[in-house]
Amino acid sequence: MDVVKFGGATFGSAASIEALVGILRHSSDVRHSSDDRRETGGLVVISAFGGMTDGLIEAARRAEKREASAPAIEAMAEAHRAVARRFVDGPALVRALDDIETRFGELRELLHGIELLRDLTPRVLDLVMSFGERIAAPLVAAVLKAAGLPATYVDAREIILTDGGFGQARPLEPETRRRSLGLADATAAAGGFIVLPGFIGATAEGYTTPLARGGSDLTASLPASYLGAARLTIWSDVNGMSTADPALVPDAFTIPEITYNEALEMTHFGAKALNPAAFLPAMASGIPIRLRCWKDPAAAGTLVASRVAPSGFPVRGIASIPAVSLISIHGIGMPGVTGIAARMFGALARRRLNVILITQASSELSICCAVSPGDAEAGLAALRTEFAHERAAGNIDEPSVDAGLCVIAVVGEQMKLRAGISGRVFTALGRNGINVVATAQGSSELNISIVTREKDRAKALNVVHDAFFLAGIRTVNLFMVGAGLIGGTLLAQIDAQKERLLAERSIRINLVGLANSKKMLIDPNGIDPKAWKERLAAEGAPADFPRYLERVEALNLPSACFCDCTASEEPPEHYLSLLESSIAVVTPNKRANAGPIGRYQAIKQAARDRDVVYGYETTVGAGLPVIGTLRDLVACGDTITRIEAVLSGTVSFIFNGLGKGSSFSELVLEAKRRGYTEPDPRDDLGAVDIARKTLILIREAGLGIDYADIAIQPILPERLVKAPSVEEFLALLPEADSAIGAMAEAAATRGKVLRYVATIEPGSAALALREYGPESPFYNLDGTDNIVMFTTARYSTNPLVVRGPGAGAAVTAGGVFADILKTAQSYL
Repeated sequence: MDVVKFGGATFGSAASIEALVGILRHSSDVRHSSDDRRETGGLVVISAFGGMTDGLIEAARRAEKREASAPAIEAMAEAHRAVARRFVDGPALVRALDDIETRFGELRELLHGIELLRDLTPRVLDLVMSFGERIAAPLVAAVLKAAGLPATYVDAREIILTDGGFGQARPLEPETRRRSLGLADATAAAGGFIVLPGFIGATAEGYTTPLARGGSDLTASLPASYLGAARLTIWSDVNGMSTADPALVPDAFTIPEITYNEALEMTHFGAKALNPAAFLPAMASGIPIRLRCWKDPAAAGTLVASRVAPSGFPVRGIASIPAVSLISIHGIGMPGVTGIAARMFGALARRRLNVILITQASSELSICCAVSPGDAEAGLAALRTEFAHERAAGNIDEPSVDAGLCVIAVVGEQMKLRAGISGRVFTALGRNGINVVATAQGSSELNISIVTREKDRAKALNVVHDAFFLAGIRTVNLFMVGAGLIGGTLLAQIDAQKERLLAERSIRINLVGLANSKKMLIDPNGIDPKAWKERLAAEGAPADFPRYLERVEALNLPSACFCDCTASEEPPEHYLSLLESSIAVVTPNKRANAGPIGRYQAIKQAARDRDVVYGYETTVGAGLPVIGTLRDLVACGDTITRIEAVLSGTVSFIFNGLGKGSSFSELVLEAKRRGYTEPDPRDDLGAVDIARKTLILIREAGLGIDYADIAIQPILPERLVKAPSVEEFLALLPEADSAIGAMAEAAATRGKVLRYVATIEPGSAALALREYGPESPFYNLDGTDNIVMFTTARYSTNPLVVRGPGAGAAVTAGGVFADILKTAQSYL
């Protein structure tokens, strides 16, 4: 005999009933043969229609308070009538409707009695709760008959004998076993299906008792065990057991096979595909359990059995309990004293408090356990009483409770065969700023349990799931601010490269947030970088940068990266808080590293402390590896003796073009047209931008020079620098042509070229126009070339030179893109 059970949150809809009929007719689990010579049936256990049990409890509570419940009861009745009318006709429909009316009539009378007495005892509540299954099961039997499938309704109260524990009744095994064995004879006699209501049994005195919430699974598992069923199949609206909760982990997928022990661990720690109690009878009899989805009958779902194929992943699944409190005792008088743990857990047991997790320090100075938040105060009181003497003597401190926690459990029998599982878990959590409050692992190494903050639950599940199940795929959740020339180019590059990144480097960039000066948009499910303009225009809220940042931090997404593609002072003010929230920061914005020294140092220290990326390679030299090269030189102990550099692609473009037919003002306008300049070209020509880059190099080199100490030779006359607006500045620009043109001509007569160069030495720094001859690397610069020449103790006679384009949206965006990819590597 095969046993099947149907239920789920959406069971009772026309689609679910239709699927049930199709499954029982055609599936391999319980097959009905149309050959009249042979009929094959089985035991079918039916849950209440979705939501009905909760509705019945609510109706009973309302009746006790003499509040109206009739509309809700009528809605339940009509839902059952609709199923009858949809699937049954003729005299059978009349009988089915009569049965529905009779049972709902009994329910209404019962609720009326509760209302009159204003008393709802556990025994009466149990009876009210039983109506869901007692109405659904005979209706399903009628539907099966109407579909040509022989079916007989049997009241489960005639099969399952329970104790008197109203609200949490337990089956009494010997008698329930004896009665269950009769089901085989009943099935054979009926020649088809026996339809049994789940969830309910009855005491020897005939009182109706629900087994417990989720007891429909047990109603199926017990007879399956007693009858030696070939298999037990549980059909719901969930496709088996998943590697993690799909509602919290979008990348979770169905586990094909799982052992009994692994499944017990998963369900204990929150997996909801099957009630834990249902495992035990099937596990004891070695009956395989198949968890399947009636919405997708072709899917295999999950097989739960004593032996299954090894997983292709290091672990089988990840589960979580969303809300726990940690009760702790600690004290100097605990080490070496026998019986402390026994007394602690005995005190909790006497209060009937369930302990979810236990951990003890190897020093024996502390013991803690996780309980549900509702049990925390009672547990605290129990421990205060139990250890009153030790507390008075100062040997044990006041027991404490840490609330607002959750448990993450990593489960798998193969963990004991693989080294580094714990390391991978803690590395993934640590790199994402998730603090581990407590851990526990049994000697069987079947489960690693981690207690962390409840606010980090979804983030923790995702990063641990990524670490084990995504085959090395690293997801970066990207928040951007600034969608102008560089930001827009960056998004185009991400879009063009995303498939190749995933295929060749296992990196997935998920654009989650985007803001410009006018609008902002955040979507945790992702924003298509190809269609960002349309979505921002259609769905974006008015730009509010502080609110945008609040959302960035509040979402608490794993592997998050904040990319600032603005030239504004506002975003850098928040880099520190972002990094302290373990959110990587990537930017071409120079203002943070060239701003106040205290802020710069705090930002760098936060990145080191949190072990997250602070990527700012493009603040100097656009996409050139200037910062990285300097950082490596310093880290390896080299001594910087001199840095000479052309640090502005814009200024380089202008001076490289002098003497080739264009005036200074014409070259400035052409540079602005090409997007080489800052929004205000005076930031380039006024040497402000170059001075900021110079200061960044000074700080990276560890030289104690401040911005005020940099000697700056101005490129522009004072009148142009102080022009009230960009437009007026551009109008006055030709006034500089003659002086700068004359300097360039004078250099040319000496066989040299004019370059605006930053020179940095220990104790001094200067920006000045200098002449260079053919023997210098600075002579042959072209276009927007930047050049940085490092003279060091190791590169003393032949300096280390970095040269290449130093302006342009494509190269700058490419450098920012490279820094974003480094954040993916840091989250490994």
